Amino acid sequence: MIEGPWSHRFISANGSRFHVAELGTGPLVLLLHGFPEFWWAWHQQLPMLADAGFRAVAMDLRGYGASDKPPRGYDGFTLSADVTGAIRALGERRAIIVGAGAGGLIGWATAALHPKMVQRLVVLGAAHPLRLRSAFITQAAQRRAGAALLKFQLPRFEHVLTRDNAALVGDLLDEWTGPAFQSTAAYAEYAAKCREAMRIPQAAFCALEAYRWAFRSTMRLHGYRFVRAMKQPVITPTLQLQGSLDTVMIPATAQGSGRYVLADYEWRLLDGIGHFPHVETPDLVTGEIIRWAKG
Repeated sequence: MIEGPWSHRFISANGSRFHVAELGTGPLVLLLHGFPEFWWAWHQQLPMLADAGFRAVAMDLRGYGASDKPPRGYDGFTLSADVTGAIRALGERRAIIVGAGAGGLIGWATAALHPKMVQRLVVLGAAHPLRLRSAFITQAAQRRAGAALLKFQLPRFEHVLTRDNAALVGDLLDEWTGPAFQSTAAYAEYAAKCREAMRIPQAAFCALEAYRWAFRSTMRLHGYRFVRAMKQPVITPTLQLQGSLDTVMIPATAQGSGRYVLADYEWRLLDGIGHFPHVETPDLVTGEIIRWAKG
């Protein structure tokens, strides 16, 4: 609940309570963080989007930060329903969705499953879920890049994640961010806050549950239903931003996502940027969000 020009509030959506940080008035831009982040990952975007005439809202996803941490509900259907429920709870009928990493995967799912609720979509460092699923099966490079995600499947790995003041979270950030960003004071602050947020009771377990569902669902009927539903083409105008140095979602995997979009689609590769463009190059990313939102 870090103080700033934004206001903090709680909303009820899809049967759970979610924390959001909100700033500005105008069309709603809903910001979805990734792993191992929380709402604060968007703290630089909030004032810039508000100044550009938008109502910027960064939410803690299910299981993260100050939002509820139920033991279940980390499947693609429920997570996307969390987003649409949040839009309604904020008093809006639709929103511009911006998602990074795991939040980008949820953004893809929301646009496919609830197209009327998503006005425009911006995805950072995240392939379409079907593209990612295919890459894990057919591309050795993506399997090597996602080795850490495979470790998340281990029982009680959340205790490993939070051990020694969440040192592993810091190690993952060192591996996934671009080298230029790692030498900055902003990176030290970002890493410290992510490590602190992951040590909130039950946050690590909840964060890993979404990855566990993604893998285990491939052998279950629920996962088959999700794959079938995600074959519905995305009819939302979509902008995809991808760091060229992303070592967890490799650019070759992410770039194949355009085949699932029937609406206007743009792809932009960001040179020298890792898995977290919104933090590594906030001005550029915010400018692209505003350009796409106003388009």
